[in-house]
Amino acid sequence: MAELEDRLITIIKEDSYIISILQAVEKLQLNDCWVAAGLIRSKVWDTLYECHTKINDIDVIYFDQTDLSTETEKRLEAKLEKMMPGLPWSVKNQARMHIKNSNPPYTSSFDGVAHFPETPTAVAVQMCHQEIKIIAPYGLEDLFQGVVKPTPYYIKGVELHSVYTERMQNKKWDTLWTNLEIEY
Repeated sequence: MAELEDRLITIIKEDSYIISILQAVEKLQLNDCWVAAGLIRSKVWDTLYECHTKINDIDVIYFDQTDLSTETEKRLEAKLEKMMPGLPWSVKNQARMHIKNSNPPYTSSFDGVAHFPETPTAVAVQMCHQEIKIIAPYGLEDLFQGVVKPTPYYIKGVELHSVYTERMQNKKWDTLWTNLEIEY
């Protein structure tokens, strides 16, 4: 795992654009705050498969049980928009995301990431005093091997697995990164 973490950190450090995103997010000084999911996953796959894909959104997650309002998330998106205009910011407090997903309350951003649909997307990165930190509840092996499979939460029950299956059919990741192995 440490080898793959080092590899991810190197990929991030070599991308000044992602570094500037991490620095902007760090300036928000939010509790348990990370850049998660697609931005990180896509950067790794673009590096592995030597392509460049469009950034659909920049998922910023944090954990604050004292303020579950979506208005706060919108204010934080506006702050990021002022720092780095024109980017597709998406800020979500993981302390409220369990409600959307009909789960017991999450205990941290790590717990929120653990409830993401796919293993290679269940990864987050933060900048903390010029140091890059990573959380990856299911490790980084699937991400670096180009394997897409549901997280344990999305394997449970037919309804959630169908959400995962529908996501895979709609995302069409295997048309962008043709060497992916998508498990259904």
